[in-house]
Amino acid sequence: MRNVQKLLVYGLLLVGCVISLLPMVWMVSASLMETGAANQYPPKLFPERVTFEHYRALFTRLNLGRYLLNSAFIATTVTVLSLLINSMAGYAFAKLRFRGRDRTFRFLTLGLVIPVQVSMLPLFLLMREMGLINTYWGVIIPGMASIFGIFLIRQYALSIPDDLIDAARMDGAGEFRIYWSIILPVVRPILATLAIWTFLSTWNDFMWPLIVLSDDSMFTLPVALANLSGERVQDTELMMAGAVLTTLPVMLVFVFLQRYYVEGITMGSVKG
Repeated sequence: MRNVQKLLVYGLLLVGCVISLLPMVWMVSASLMETGAANQYPPKLFPERVTFEHYRALFTRLNLGRYLLNSAFIATTVTVLSLLINSMAGYAFAKLRFRGRDRTFRFLTLGLVIPVQVSMLPLFLLMREMGLINTYWGVIIPGMASIFGIFLIRQYALSIPDDLIDAARMDGAGEFRIYWSIILPVVRPILATLAIWTFLSTWNDFMWPLIVLSDDSMFTLPVALANLSGERVQDTELMMAGAVLTTLPVMLVFVFLQRYYVEGITMGSVKG
């Protein structure tokens, strides 16, 4: 009976895996098809003749390389700055003793229930007053720190023994030295988790870059592909090639950091 249950569970997992992967397989396959082949009926899962013409067109005729670099620069910058600022703030709320610390943190977490769309108008007005509209920094600055990131680091840093930090202070270590030499190595797994989440959300962000950027040469990939879909709505193969290029960097980041990502999840579950 137990073997039957295991077989049933594995079978359901396999079916779910196939259903999840099938759209991605077709996306890659369609990007390699000749023009019009993806719209044939009955639809084909694999191309009869592989062609890279659509990828070539994206970089030669449509200048997608520029948009790819824009997205890479913005997502990487936001991720690096976010890890630095969120980890510092999370450490401060977890281990530094100052007046109003817990009250400030509780007030800060109230922002988690506020929809992002509500803050876009005041944020846009603030960016305009700072002269950052239609600039890369206008897209980067709002993502440099997040309430979720601070909360995540703070909860993880609470598990670090206070005695370890107090011993470092007694040895003459300053707060930045403690943060850099003790806190960062310990919270590295959760930083990898936050890095993947931040990079993915920034890379796929469509609404904020669309609001802030008006110069075509500064568009990110999602914004550029949205414009492309309006211009070439019938060119399915070209759109699938653009979708592959948009998805590939995020998948590579996850592959390289998945060990730390899984470690952060499992250690977090053990520490409660």
